[in-house]
Amino acid sequence: MDQKLKVGILGATGMVGQRFIALLENHPWFEVVTVAASPRSAGKTYEEAVGGRWKMATPMPEAVKKLVVMNVNEVERVAATVDFVFSAVDMTKDEIRAIEEAYAKTETPVVSNNSAHRWTPDVPMVIPEINPEHFAVIEHQKERLGTKRGFIAVKPNCSIQSYTPALTAWKEFEPYEVVATTYQAISGAGKTFKDWPEMEGNIIPYIGGEEEKSEKEPLRVWGTVEDGVIVPAQEPKITCQCIRVPVLNGHTAAVFVKFRKKPTKEQLVERLEQFRGIPQELELPSAPKQFIRYLQEDNRPQVTMDVDYENGMGVTIGRIREDSIYDFKFVGLSHNTVRGAAGGAVLCAETLKAKGYIQAK
Repeated sequence: MDQKLKVGILGATGMVGQRFIALLENHPWFEVVTVAASPRSAGKTYEEAVGGRWKMATPMPEAVKKLVVMNVNEVERVAATVDFVFSAVDMTKDEIRAIEEAYAKTETPVVSNNSAHRWTPDVPMVIPEINPEHFAVIEHQKERLGTKRGFIAVKPNCSIQSYTPALTAWKEFEPYEVVATTYQAISGAGKTFKDWPEMEGNIIPYIGGEEEKSEKEPLRVWGTVEDGVIVPAQEPKITCQCIRVPVLNGHTAAVFVKFRKKPTKEQLVERLEQFRGIPQELELPSAPKQFIRYLQEDNRPQVTMDVDYENGMGVTIGRIREDSIYDFKFVGLSHNTVRGAAGGAVLCAETLKAKGYIQAK
């Protein structure tokens, strides 16, 4: 690629915005040229605006330190500087819907980490290994927005990444009933232990809105494109509990599954290890070489050992075993702010570029 695409980060000072900046350092296709945030950060350098709130384990990239933060609400001005934007703004859902559409209408593609547009019928919500065909609805969305190149695409909730890929790999066995409990890291709330000391040694059995997302969003990912919109799948029926646990990064899921066509454990493991998608076939820059890894040890996956598998872009499954009530049970682990947030959005953008949806203006 001769010239990198110019990228803007909306909501650049927050935790997910910071993760975007860390992941895009030295990216072969994309270069962060614009950072935008709330009016109170606008006019400061990125380094000044973030101050002591840099939450990544790696240092702030030198290339962004001196970028002057733009006002995210000055849509035309921000859009004029970039080829496309990643959205991680911290606003109400109505405000997010409005501002993301406003950017799209400037002919600027928006790849969003936010949940506001996940149920807009003609906005694709994509895990690139699973449902890249959903990007086809973009053409219908452009007709609605009156755009030629501007559109919105989103990635799903972080909590579903630790079990939806496995259930997808087992589709031929027709899973029809799923019980999942997710044990979710504090970074999913944009926090570290420094910001949230009361989480140390603590568990909170409620995360607002999370259970509904965890039950419904996989069905949209498995849905079909019909008449320019995405129609969610009807099965499997999923019921979920979401629990906040004292872990910095990594969402773990304990899952029970009933199948119409009962497989063997060996078949389940084999399907996981063979599972590949477009990112692997195209060797996209952020794609894990092996998307799903199965671990044989009884005490894996573990957050401390496995959360960074494939640079946080892979999913780890363990403890597949037959169950006395359901057919099988298993444990899954995914990195919630990499694969589950910014990294998943970056992989969506890479897929969109490879398919010709994102180009230089």
